[in-house]
Amino acid sequence: MYYGELKKCDIANGIGVRVTLFVSGCTNHCPGCFQPQTWDFSYGQPFTAETAAEIFAELDKSYVDGLTVLGGEPFEPKNQPELLQLLQAVRQRYPKKNIWVFTGFRLDDELLRDGSYPRGPYTDQLLSCIDILVDGRFMEELKDISLQFRGSRNQRVIDLKKTLAAGEVILWDRLKK
Repeated sequence: MYYGELKKCDIANGIGVRVTLFVSGCTNHCPGCFQPQTWDFSYGQPFTAETAAEIFAELDKSYVDGLTVLGGEPFEPKNQPELLQLLQAVRQRYPKKNIWVFTGFRLDDELLRDGSYPRGPYTDQLLSCIDILVDGRFMEELKDISLQFRGSRNQRVIDLKKTLAAGEVILWDRLKK
């Protein structure tokens, strides 16, 4: 897995102060994407043990609320195995910190649907590590800069723990309308 950027003090991609990892590789190629350079699976730096240690060092700080992963596309099948290892380690080491993931794939239509492109042997385990999932491709014609934590009106901010327990999509209840 490659990554394009690691932000150590991010307040734009989730609640509170966050460590944010922008993974590389995306086949969605949404028109108007704000990070088109991350479509390339080889963009940026290789994700290494040193990268993980750097993330853990930042998450050790008491004022950091959690980790956010976006891209590129975290749920590209090629990214899922290494990302799963990272999220499981974060979940184990920091059980009180939250994990947000932004994906262009829709939860119910793609990530949970057998036979869909992004669904693979790691998908369910990956989903089980996530607290908040922001899903849906960016759609330029639905762009709305007033939205909280998303760029277009079709995207959803999902409370993934509640959703997986209920078996139906439950939107995050702290979302500003």
